[in-house]
Amino acid sequence: MKSRVILGLAAVLLASCSNSSTPANAQVQDQPAGGLVPPTTASDFTATKLDQVLAGDWRSPEHKARDVYRHPKATLQFFGVRPDQTVIEITPGGGWYSEVLAPLLHDNGHYIAAIAKPSGDGEASRDKTGLKAKFAADAAHYGKAQILEFDPKAPVLGAPGSADVVLTFRNVHNWVEADTAPLMFKAFFAALRPGGVLGVVDHRAADNASIDAVKDSGYLPTDYVVKFATDAGFTLEEKSEINANPKDTKDYPKGVWTLPPTLTLGEQDKAKYQAIGESDRMTLRFVKPAAASSP
Repeated sequence: MKSRVILGLAAVLLASCSNSSTPANAQVQDQPAGGLVPPTTASDFTATKLDQVLAGDWRSPEHKARDVYRHPKATLQFFGVRPDQTVIEITPGGGWYSEVLAPLLHDNGHYIAAIAKPSGDGEASRDKTGLKAKFAADAAHYGKAQILEFDPKAPVLGAPGSADVVLTFRNVHNWVEADTAPLMFKAFFAALRPGGVLGVVDHRAADNASIDAVKDSGYLPTDYVVKFATDAGFTLEEKSEINANPKDTKDYPKGVWTLPPTLTLGEQDKAKYQAIGESDRMTLRFVKPAAASSP
């Protein structure tokens, strides 16, 4: 699989760098004078594409300002995301990562924004409306993006084994509150091909915290989240400190929403919370065993 991906990406590079008007008898240079040497590996190609996407003028200034806290390039590289994959992002909310993933996957991959079917005029409905408007307004970057609606009480995220990567950012705590987390992780497992990756980022509670003590705060113990995934059949491949924040004391009046970007307390101690920054976060990479099959 890896060799196929590298060959495929190499073909894209060669096609983009070739010049059909070059005479047949022209002398071939090892490195054109003043030219750039194209990337030679899938990881180099992905890094270059990520840099281009993250600098894109379609990303709002407010969203770009969050890069320093969310580390999108390092996070997506840790999860092994490549431009030729099928990637499902679960409940992307206002589309912060959609602005990165949809353009990244536009030419050679497939981006799917999976959202819970709205039951009224609440947040889910607003998110759906906002994403549809975002995608429709910029076909050059979102024209191939797909919105998939799922029932949170019986989630199905497309055909079994159809995705290379499933990603979810700061959502598990919501499923814990709604008591749907086990169902969601089973749906991730079903949607992924054998060997596929599940990437999870969420607000991290102290290691010794009990779930009963913190579940209303937005923070979750890492082991608690890992168990959802392993119970569904995944193997924990690696943890990362990419999104760690040692300034986060995790003891705020309104839980994690006290911190940016929500700042639930408004002007009260605003400078203090801005100095802390966004929450301390776990970053977990799981894999669906290569021998596994979707239920």
